[in-house]
Amino acid sequence: MVKKELISLLEKNILLFTKLSERLNRDKIDFGEYSRNQVHLLVRLFVGGRIRLKDLAAQEFVPAPNLCTAFRKMESDGVVLREVDDNDRRNVWYSVTEQGAKVATGFIEMFHQAIATMFKDISKNEEEELIRSFKSINEILLNMETKNA
Repeated sequence: MVKKELISLLEKNILLFTKLSERLNRDKIDFGEYSRNQVHLLVRLFVGGRIRLKDLAAQEFVPAPNLCTAFRKMESDGVVLREVDDNDRRNVWYSVTEQGAKVATGFIEMFHQAIATMFKDISKNEEEELIRSFKSINEILLNMETKNA
C-alpha cells in the first residue's frame, strides 16, 4: 500500500505544477493566432512525430472530431500535414510541416524563456536542489512507466 504521505505530497505537487503552468501560459506566452490547445497539439506532434488521429485522440483523452477541429486552421496555415492512409482510408495521419517545426520551435523557446524568467530569483542552492530532485523523480517515474508499459 502506498504511504499516505507520498500520496499527499504528490497531490500537492501536482496542484503546484498546475498553478505554475497556468501562470506561465497566462502571463508569459503569447499564443498569437492559435489557441493554447492548438499550440499544445502542434508541439506534441513536433516532439512525438507523425501519429494517427485515433492514437493521438486516445493519448489526449479527446474525441477525434475535436482534434480535427483544432487541426483545421493549422492545416490551412501550412503548419500541420494531414494524410489519409492509402492502405486503410479510415486512418488519418498528422505531422508537422517544415514551417510547423519552426512555429513549434518558437513556442518551445518562448516556454523555456518563460520558465527561466519564473525561476530567475531562486538561489543557486535551491536550483541545484531542484535539479537533483527532478532527476531523481524522473528516474523513478521512467522506471515505473517501463514496468507498467
